[in-house]
Amino acid sequence: MKEFLNVALPKGRLGERVYAMFAQAGFPCEELLDPKRKLIFENPEAGVRYFWVKPSDVPVYVERGAADVGVAGKDILLEYGPEVYELLDLNIGRCRMCVAAKNGFRDDPERTLRVATEFPHITRTYYTARSRDIDIIRLHGSIEIAPILDLTDVIVDIVETGTTLKENGLEVLEEICPLSARVVVNQVSMKMENERIMKLIRDIKTVI
Repeated sequence: MKEFLNVALPKGRLGERVYAMFAQAGFPCEELLDPKRKLIFENPEAGVRYFWVKPSDVPVYVERGAADVGVAGKDILLEYGPEVYELLDLNIGRCRMCVAAKNGFRDDPERTLRVATEFPHITRTYYTARSRDIDIIRLHGSIEIAPILDLTDVIVDIVETGTTLKENGLEVLEEICPLSARVVVNQVSMKMENERIMKLIRDIKTVI
């Protein structure tokens, strides 16, 4: 048995909420809250080692075995399709993946639909299932501007409250799927550390 379960946490507000749940479930690590620039934090008594990583990198650390356990948004899991076990929905960071366009937009199925997104795989999968011909334009950040400037017809993006869309004269056309933070586990770790991982999952369930 390893001394620690390695846990990859996403940097930012979501990661802080995730850590609070882990701590409440009995896996605290006080030094993690220290503002110093440490990257790895250990609690030998609880048998956990935490580290902060970019949210989109969490599945990489878990899939490759650098982390036994991690927490990633469902959007990241759908986009990259890592070979990990998804064991638990933490029911936090809830939002939606949606198609949005300028108010009053009407799709013309006779022409290729231009779509701006940070999520090309999710977008392609969604429209392929509908046999819709699309041209994906990959953008990073503030993609609401794309249809306003007529770069694209629609966008596929994460929508939390919809306020930004409304403020820019856009509206949700379709919801692709709901999103939230999920606990994922390395496939080998699930076999080798099954008892400890399942205890972790059971304890976290008590605080959801």
